[in-house]
Amino acid sequence: MIQQNVNIYQKSVNRILQVDPNSEQVNFLDSRFYTRNEKYYPSVTYILQYFPKNKFFENWLKDVGHNADIIAKKAADEGTLVHETIERYLNGEEISWVNSKGNARYSLEAWRMILKFVDFWTTHKPKLIKAEEHLFSDKYAYAGTADIICEIDGEIWVLDIKTSNSLHTSYDLQLASYLQAWNECYEEKATRAGILWLKSKSRGEDKTGKKIKGKGWEINESKRSNEENLLLFLKVYDLFKTENPNPKPIFESFPLKVQLK
Repeated sequence: MIQQNVNIYQKSVNRILQVDPNSEQVNFLDSRFYTRNEKYYPSVTYILQYFPKNKFFENWLKDVGHNADIIAKKAADEGTLVHETIERYLNGEEISWVNSKGNARYSLEAWRMILKFVDFWTTHKPKLIKAEEHLFSDKYAYAGTADIICEIDGEIWVLDIKTSNSLHTSYDLQLASYLQAWNECYEEKATRAGILWLKSKSRGEDKTGKKIKGKGWEINESKRSNEENLLLFLKVYDLFKTENPNPKPIFESFPLKVQLK
C-alpha cells in the first residue's frame, strides 16, 4: 500500500507501480507479482500463503477472535517500519528515536528491535552486498525480495529479518527460495541462509561460537538443508499452481492529478 509522503520512485515502491509522466497516470501492478522479461512471476510470499498454518496459529485465532485482523495489521505495520528503518541505517542515515520536537518516531518495542539489529551489525561487522534485493528464479518462475545479502566470515548469507513472536516453517522455505534465486542471478554464490530474529529469547552471545546471536536476537538456521527446504517450497508451489492454473496480476490505473473545470 502506498502511504502519504512516500516517494513513488523509490525501489521498494516502483516494483508495484509504473508512473507515466506524459499521460499523468500511475499504473499499479498487483503486489503479489513481479515483472521479469515481460512475464509475471508470483511472489514467494504469495505462494507460501498455501503452506498450511500450524495448530498454534489456529489456537491464536480462536483466542483473539474478531481482533485477529487488527492485531495482525498492527504487527505488520511495526515490522514494515523496522525493515524500512534498517534499510535506511544500512544506507548510512542517522537514525533517531525522537524528532526535533522530542516526539518518539517509533514505539519502544520497535526501537528495541532496531537497536538489536544495530548490535548484530556492529558486533559481527558483516560486509553488505545487497539490501532489499529483488530476486528472480527463471528456472522455477517465482520472485521475491531478500532483506539482506551479506558476507560473514568469508561466507555469503541470505538473511531475512523477522519481527514476529515466533518462527514458522514457512520462513525456512522462503529463505531457501531466495537463496536459489540469488544463485541463479549472481556468480557470487550464497551458501548460508538464516532468519535474523529480533524477538528472540536469547540472553546473550554464544560462548561456543557456533551460533551468531546476542541479547534478544539471533540468526536462526533451519535444521533442514537448503536443498530440503527448496523441495518443500516447490511442493507448496505445486499446490499453488493447482489452485491457480493461470495466475495473472490485477492492474489498476489512476490519474496523477484531478481538477474541477
